[in-house]
Formats: sequence, structure tokens, C-alpha cells
Amino acid sequence: MATIAVFNQNHEPVGEIELDEKVFGCEYKRHLLHQVVRKQLAARRAGTHAVKHRAEVSGGGRKPYKQKGTGRARQGTTRAPQWRGGGVVFGPTPRSHDFKVNRKEMAAALRSALSKRVQDGAVVVLDDLRFDAPKTRDFKAFLGRFGIEDAVIVLGAPDDVVERSGRNIPGVRVLPPVGVNVYDVLLRSRLVMTRSAVEALTARLGGE
Repeated sequence: MATIAVFNQNHEPVGEIELDEKVFGCEYKRHLLHQVVRKQLAARRAGTHAVKHRAEVSGGGRKPYKQKGTGRARQGTTRAPQWRGGGVVFGPTPRSHDFKVNRKEMAAALRSALSKRVQDGAVVVLDDLRFDAPKTRDFKAFLGRFGIEDAVIVLGAPDDVVERSGRNIPGVRVLPPVGVNVYDVLLRSRLVMTRSAVEALTARLGGE
């Protein structure tokens, strides 16, 4: 097992923790990461784009001119696609862009992303993270002591004070263990976890 130092929020070493190789020491699987990130971004798309086809545009209730004798092509309605104001052919309609990725593939991709952060030396483990009141200034001071500009912060349990302190800082995302995902881990340059968050992630992913 890999061993990593544990700090308090003042950047003072307070011990060490062993990281489970099954979760934080896995092979880097680029193809899985790509697939899962695509899935996450696709699921975020609203999918509300739409146009009107010929049955939905207004007008065109009567034949524009008689069938024969005009020298022009026969027309049954002015709402056909070739007419100005007519319906659109094969245009976009509201739909979901999400697609399925197997549960085990999702878990393997997350383990791969966490392991990549450990291999890059971009992981910080804290004994705990707490603030007396929700203040962005205090959160920025904490980041400054560790030289962190952007990071995903994983707490052992939801903490409203910490979340409110960090939500206005660009590049910072505060998550509980159940909310940790591949996209957020890869998007930020640092991964900060409390000791309890490491244990929760190990329990969540270690048995897959």
C-alpha cells in the first residue's frame, strides 16, 4: 500500500495514512476515462433544441393553386419544406443525449482517475476540515497555505459551512464521497480529501 502524509488545515503534518492499492493504485485506463467523461458531459446537455416540421407550422390549409394548367409544379400546401415559412426536414427534436456506461466501468474509471492523481503527487490528505462560520476569506487562506489554486475537496460527510465557504471560489468544488466523479477529479489539478473521505471512498470502491 502507498503511504501518504496527513496534514491539518494549517499545513502541519500530523501523521500518515495508507492508501488502498485497489482504489488508489490502479492502472491508468485512458479509454475508460474518455468514455465516462463523455457520458457525464452528455448527460448535462439539456437536449431541448427543436424546430417545427411541416405538421407543426401554421398555415397551408388549402392548396395554393390549382393542380393543372399553370405551368408550375403541383403543390399541395405552402407549408412544405421548399416553401418560405415551411417546415424543416430532419431537424433536431427534444431528446436525451445520455448514454449507458456499465456500473463496473464507471467504478473502474473513478479508481483510475484517483490513482492518476496519486501518481502525479496531486493528492492532499487532511485530518479534518472545519470552519467556525461560512467565510470565503477563511477558505482562501486555507488554500493559500497549501499553494492550491484549483481543487476538488472531498469531505467525509456533508458540511454546510465548508461548502458555503468554498462555493464562490472559481475552480473549487466541495463534494461528499458519494458525489466524487471522474470529470471533477480530472478537471482540477489537485485532489484534497479528509481522512474520513479516504476511508469512505475505499469502502465505496474497494469491493468492486
